[in-house]
Amino acid sequence: MRNHHTVVLFPSLLRLLEVLLGVTYGRAVEYRDYRLQELRGTEPLHGNWGHGKPWFYTDILGDPQEDRSPRNTNREPRATKETARQLGKSAANSKSECPPLGLENLKIDDFQLHASSIKRYGLGAHRGRLNIQAGLLEDDFFDGGWCAGRNDPLQWFEVDARRLTKFTGVITQGRNSLWSSDWVTSYKVRVSNDSHTWTTIKNGTRDVVFSANSEKELPVLNSLPTPVIGRYIRVSPHSWYPRGCICMRVEILGCPMPDPNNYYHRRNEITTTDKLDFKHHGYKEMRQLMKTVNEMCPDITRIYNIGKSYNGLKLYAIEITDNPGQHEQGEPEFRYTAGSHGNEVLGRELLLLLMQFMCQEYLVGNLRVRHLVEETRIHLLPSVNPDGYEKVFELGSELGGWSLGRWTQDGLDIHHNFPDLNSVLWEAESRKWVSRKVLNHHLPIPEWYYSKNHTVAVETRALISWMEKIPFVLGGNLQGGELVVTFPYDKARSQWKVQEQSPTADDPVFRWLAFSYASTHRLMTDAGRRVCHTEDFAKEEGTINGASWHTAPGSMNDFSYLHTDCFELSMYVGCDKFPHESELAAEWENNRESLLVFMEQVHRGIKGVVRDMQGRGIANGTISVEGINHDIHTAADGDYWRLLNPGEYRVTVRAQGYNPASKVCEVGYDMGATQCDFVLSRTNLSRIKEIMEKFGKRPIKPLQQQVRHRQTQT
Repeated sequence: MRNHHTVVLFPSLLRLLEVLLGVTYGRAVEYRDYRLQELRGTEPLHGNWGHGKPWFYTDILGDPQEDRSPRNTNREPRATKETARQLGKSAANSKSECPPLGLENLKIDDFQLHASSIKRYGLGAHRGRLNIQAGLLEDDFFDGGWCAGRNDPLQWFEVDARRLTKFTGVITQGRNSLWSSDWVTSYKVRVSNDSHTWTTIKNGTRDVVFSANSEKELPVLNSLPTPVIGRYIRVSPHSWYPRGCICMRVEILGCPMPDPNNYYHRRNEITTTDKLDFKHHGYKEMRQLMKTVNEMCPDITRIYNIGKSYNGLKLYAIEITDNPGQHEQGEPEFRYTAGSHGNEVLGRELLLLLMQFMCQEYLVGNLRVRHLVEETRIHLLPSVNPDGYEKVFELGSELGGWSLGRWTQDGLDIHHNFPDLNSVLWEAESRKWVSRKVLNHHLPIPEWYYSKNHTVAVETRALISWMEKIPFVLGGNLQGGELVVTFPYDKARSQWKVQEQSPTADDPVFRWLAFSYASTHRLMTDAGRRVCHTEDFAKEEGTINGASWHTAPGSMNDFSYLHTDCFELSMYVGCDKFPHESELAAEWENNRESLLVFMEQVHRGIKGVVRDMQGRGIANGTISVEGINHDIHTAADGDYWRLLNPGEYRVTVRAQGYNPASKVCEVGYDMGATQCDFVLSRTNLSRIKEIMEKFGKRPIKPLQQQVRHRQTQT
């Protein structure tokens, strides 16, 4: 019998609840990860417990005596907490360390993963990938890890690198689950060249037992005492959480040995000819890079900030256009944002690469880039949540987990922190108030949202102010953790439905915009690619209506569509939220064409200027398209842009004090918006009011009375 200690100190109520219930729900899972990281400092977790002890015992109180269970009689050497901590730091920060083989980013395919046994198909070896997420119902296909068919020390998880590889480290997590608590607390590592003869990693003459996880979500890194070369590597669980099962998610660190004849290496190799800065950038490095781009291309760039984060970091944006600093009549405004979830860092780096690329290509005379710069005012905001990013950046690409850094410093999800205007519109539609009492566009923000409270992030307020100030036409926010493009509405119309198709009035346009990005991405529409987690978006052409994926009230996409004239979409640009630095060049190649093609869509549809009889632009005019129950407004100079698919449209323009005007505008298939201008005449009533204002609101004498008055005077 094992000795269990009954007196345990808990650092937080959350951990006590987890021990008692064995389960965490929804956002609590990710918040718990954040709190655990705060409690233990910013170093990766490395336990030092004996076999059979509850994980919380040695993690908090230490291990006063070695466990005397039968399996531990060999007194195998263990990595101490301090040793493991130093190994984790060196692996996270050293540029010479080997990168991940690619379990998380799918470079390692399912056929390269094997296991001694499995509990069921959904918990097979193919699911043992670092940070893989389980489906909500955890069915037989999409569970959150590999789980052995039985709990004994003969189980193993194996990776076939398909070529000789210098293995340097192993990263592990427990099973991702809302309902179960399963993780491995220690393991051994074995290496082989032929999958028959195996060598156990040793420290001298003794097998090394590596301390693993103390809970199921935070990744734990163990570097091997000495790098070893082989083709196959096995992780063999030695002990596990006693209330759970043997379950793991794994990443292997290794450097492929030179082998120019290796078929698999040649097949998967992606190279780029772009001379860009392929590295991760902290806040100061990001700021310096933007400054460098501005100095290289001062005539077409301008750096500005839209506000500050909770911790006071400025939210920097860069403007790329031929006349930076001002809106030009007839030139549409476009934006890319990234990093609203601070731990989804690929989008941040893609925008930093994009601004470098556009500057370089403009200077060498790339006609495509020159046309974009000269005909569009482009805004790139690479880090909406710099506070969250800095947290995960300290740990490095593999050790941040799935959730650390996702929220703002005060715990808010920026992307879903906007006013819920969907409910306002839908209730008005049900009461048939549109458009007598409630307009179908530019819905006002509720008054309570402007009050000082702790439910609205300062970053969100800065974004809203920015969105209201500039007449954006099209925007994309780059997310991470999946390969799909989502479009509004993100909130389901039915109150209690988690998933429901919820189209906007511009659904055909949104579908085209989403497809324009997905179809030009190297992987999104590839029918042969492996799903990232649980959804096969490739069969949906790499796009999906946001609410039919999962309902999300108060999203940036819905708010942008209902409160401004900007059509906003979300691009989930990679399965791995925080890819290793060595993967950035490949990810740039995956997304470069998509980033350019989507920007070009701002020039699809109709555009024009609405003027009065004297040729002056009319601001705040309403542009209505017959058959589409969503209007837009003219900008301050009277110019407008209306995104539309090819076809003929009857367009009507209205403005206060002017007679409405209509005409048929045709949108072709060629790139470039159709020019469709309007000239409005003043209404009689507005002319009378203007004249009365001019004469101090005094009645004007009829012309005959004025003539008679002059005759009597003469």
